[in-house]
Amino acid sequence: MPTILPLDDDNNPIPAIRLRSGGGAHAIAVTASSARNSTAFSAYTKVVSLYATGPVFVRFGTSGVTASALDHYFPSGVYYDFSLGGGKVPHYTHIAVMRVSSDCTVYVSEKE
Repeated sequence: MPTILPLDDDNNPIPAIRLRSGGGAHAIAVTASSARNSTAFSAYTKVVSLYATGPVFVRFGTSGVTASALDHYFPSGVYYDFSLGGGKVPHYTHIAVMRVSSDCTVYVSEKE
């Protein structure tokens, strides 16, 4: 199967993608109310990486997405990649976050 990924010495694809420059970094102040990124993710962004300074609840969606205590728990101090979809599934444009216990910051990096 053809790929545009870099190849290792055995011609196996290396799953590598780059950080998006020019607006691909987001910092979201997280409080007791749901907050989301103010600028939509690029249509070319396939993956976002998250890092939270405190535990949060997260939810991906469109510009109207909101987070609640019923959404996915994301712990503090973990760097993790999430797919935004695309192709046969909807492409998410926003992430909503809400604190679990105390105010914090969520850092989001778009990857292409």
